[in-house]
Amino acid sequence: MQELLEKRSKETEEVVGGYHILTWGCQMNEEDSEQMGLFLEGMGYRPVEDMNRAEVILLNTCSVRAKPEEKVWSVLGKLRHLKERRPEIILGVCGCMAQVRAEEFRERAPHVDMVIGTGNIAMLPTLVQQVKQRRAQFSEQAAPLMATSESQGAASLKNFVPLTALALPPRKGAVVTDVPKRVVERKPKLKAHVPIMYGCDKFCTFCIVPLTRGRERSRPPEEIVAEIEMLARQGTKEVTLLGQTVNSYGKNLPGGKVPFYKLLERINAIPGIERIRFTSPYPRDFSDELIEAIARLEHVCEHVHLPLQVGDDELLAHMHRGYTVAQFCEIVDKLRARVPGIAITTDLMLGYPGETEEQFENTLRVVEKIRFDSAFMFAYSPRPGTKAAAMENQVPREVKIQRLNRLIALQNRITCEINAQQVGQIQEVLVEGFSRKDPSKLSGYTRTLKLVHFSMPPGSPRSPQSLIGRLVPVRLTEAHLTGFTGEFAG
Repeated sequence: MQELLEKRSKETEEVVGGYHILTWGCQMNEEDSEQMGLFLEGMGYRPVEDMNRAEVILLNTCSVRAKPEEKVWSVLGKLRHLKERRPEIILGVCGCMAQVRAEEFRERAPHVDMVIGTGNIAMLPTLVQQVKQRRAQFSEQAAPLMATSESQGAASLKNFVPLTALALPPRKGAVVTDVPKRVVERKPKLKAHVPIMYGCDKFCTFCIVPLTRGRERSRPPEEIVAEIEMLARQGTKEVTLLGQTVNSYGKNLPGGKVPFYKLLERINAIPGIERIRFTSPYPRDFSDELIEAIARLEHVCEHVHLPLQVGDDELLAHMHRGYTVAQFCEIVDKLRARVPGIAITTDLMLGYPGETEEQFENTLRVVEKIRFDSAFMFAYSPRPGTKAAAMENQVPREVKIQRLNRLIALQNRITCEINAQQVGQIQEVLVEGFSRKDPSKLSGYTRTLKLVHFSMPPGSPRSPQSLIGRLVPVRLTEAHLTGFTGEFAG
């Protein structure tokens, strides 16, 4: 980052109308960044790779853990120097940190021009114009313009407006439902993220998402289907449906409940869409109907990311997760029975307040028993405003790190063992392009979300370029922790 900020462009002409977005966090944040880009491009801005030459710089932030927040403050410190050299830059902080720490930016980062919460992305063009107007009238740096929802960013989980009062965020690149057939198109891409719902009603004691994203709100199924149909016409072959608890979709729709598996059925029937993924489902809402849908719907991929968090019933109850280890294992068993070869990944958290050595050992035993294909593993970090942050029995950092290292070693071994067992198989790969790791190879993902770098066999009449964007058979020849090496088998 320091090298990027200190890099001086060799070109001398002024660049006007460029924007650069830095994104931390989940796939929902990535999709939000795409929306921000579409709003800016609607104003005439264009994306630029070199942040030093951008007129608008946005930091789309994450508050789920402490580390991404620390990175944001670090980058803002460096951007202060860039803005001293180029005071014309419009600097904005967006996303989850903006939602829950809005006032803090006034004090710690006065060089920020605007702070935009998770539900206020559509206000970006207005705020950019307001910043420009203020600068035309005043020479001094003004306090940041604020656009956040107090109902979502309150200091505790008790302060919420009724569900119906929280609006769905306006979207670029989707059919405008009140004006049939009026469409603002997203950029053509092979793979796309499509949010189907926003917010969360689970209120886990450690999680800040209800503060940053609000209560659950589902998009109308007709609007979702129309957006994906548009993507398919543009050449998109894979869509990932997004939601904080994606399988809770449809519970509060005005026209009545639409179960998530019913939405999958409708999307599965859209011509041109060849792969459907979703993240992240919540164990408590993982129904038998959803398991059957994964088994029978042709385009729904054989991969489920199912967050466990910990493998101890007492801790799960204390977290308000709403399921036991046995219930979680039952879901896994049903998935593996109905969907042979399915990949199951998870989230695992170490060092929740009060976690004992015995409870940690329980987690290790459950991980060994279930054998996840991979896991996102992290040490608990207190999130302001959550119940767990106020608990007195916090686990010392050195204990958390030691436990985390033990868990990582265990899961890495399991991942390598599972991958090694798949060597020799022929898997379907959606080819995304040439491998960044080795430009002589192509790369893409299997239906089970495993990365494959593969080569063409000697003398093949097919050119590597001709395979990009296609679903092709690849023989897995070598397994690694992060995926496979393979050879085109067509």
